[in-house]
Amino acid sequence: MSVLLGCIADDFTGATDLANTLVKEGMRVIQIIGVPAPGTIPDDVDALVVALKSRSIRAGQAVALSLAALQRLREAGARQILFKYCSTFDSTDDGNIGPVAEALAQALGAGVSVVCPAFPETGRTVYNGHLFVGDRLLHESGMENHPLNPMRDADLVRVLSAQTKTAVGLVPYADVHRGARAIRARLRSLAQAGTRFAVVDATLDEHLREIAVAIADAPLITGGSGIALGLPANFERAGHFERRADAGELPQAGGSAVVLSGSCSKATRTQIRAYCGDHPARRIDVLALARDFDAEVGCVCSWFDGQASAAAPLIYTSDEPQAVAAVQESLGREAAGLLAERAMAAIALHVVERGVRRMVIAGGETAGAVVEALGVDALRIGAQIAPGVPWTVSLGGRPIALALKSGNFGAEDFFAAALGA
Repeated sequence: MSVLLGCIADDFTGATDLANTLVKEGMRVIQIIGVPAPGTIPDDVDALVVALKSRSIRAGQAVALSLAALQRLREAGARQILFKYCSTFDSTDDGNIGPVAEALAQALGAGVSVVCPAFPETGRTVYNGHLFVGDRLLHESGMENHPLNPMRDADLVRVLSAQTKTAVGLVPYADVHRGARAIRARLRSLAQAGTRFAVVDATLDEHLREIAVAIADAPLITGGSGIALGLPANFERAGHFERRADAGELPQAGGSAVVLSGSCSKATRTQIRAYCGDHPARRIDVLALARDFDAEVGCVCSWFDGQASAAAPLIYTSDEPQAVAAVQESLGREAAGLLAERAMAAIALHVVERGVRRMVIAGGETAGAVVEALGVDALRIGAQIAPGVPWTVSLGGRPIALALKSGNFGAEDFFAAALGA
């Protein structure tokens, strides 16, 4: 059986977020880490999510990785392609959302493709082309302080236009509110005018399902995980798919647990403060890593070894925006990030050697570094812990349970709730 929906995600936590949405809609989903090798894609799944670490690298590299992933998904028979990025549209004026979307559209011969990062369940909505996080515009939500991709403009048409060579249009709320037929008509009109991408308003899950109906035949869709809500139903109506009640069942993974956090988002910082009240915690000093990497990592690992196996300790590089800015000024933004990721990868290897088999990881870059270090090639996607975050279990060898959380997701008690799920 060929894959119905092929997905390309620009970071690891975003990939599990998307896979979680599809599992909730009854699809069997496998997440592949990196571009899969030829002939390695399993044939017992409905949707395949290729998780790339391409959000914050150079645009040319991101395009090359995404096109390679596309080739593998097409070889697996994927009937439709979804390019998934963050519901906060993390990007810069140079990309990588625009360049990757353009390259995929050209390769697929797509006409007009939707652009919709809305995810109402987590407070991300789009109105008049502007992205909101809760009741705040994107650039007033804390995302303006993002350490890698600060977002200082909520107007998605304007942001994407700066990244693309083709026209970007809008499907406004009035059309979306009228349903799939009106959305389809607006998209046709934009296509006739030569528009390649259309930002689509959405403030409710019902809007996302109507958008899905309107784009059932589109070769390429772009958006956050919310846009996937209605896609399984399209395949079901076409007779290609039957929802499975057991889509989220996972094998058990025993062993002790740890929480690793590299996200500096407001939500994660709140979660760290809440978790520290009842659990041992150790912050990694990034400046100390720069002075003597092995010594700082060794100190953290020794500290971990001194904790009780049932304590589920927290190890983090997360910090307040002012402190992060000071470190970046001293070391450089890219160098500081790479040091933190290398440290987390080394510590993850150490704790797994000590018997850890359950890991909660906060932050896309951190998740990518840890998963790559552990040699995880694929994940089976399980049930939801919190909106946008499922438990997953690695395939092959000894299973490791991983909860990969986007920095902005989860309630204040997320870490404890995830380990108790």
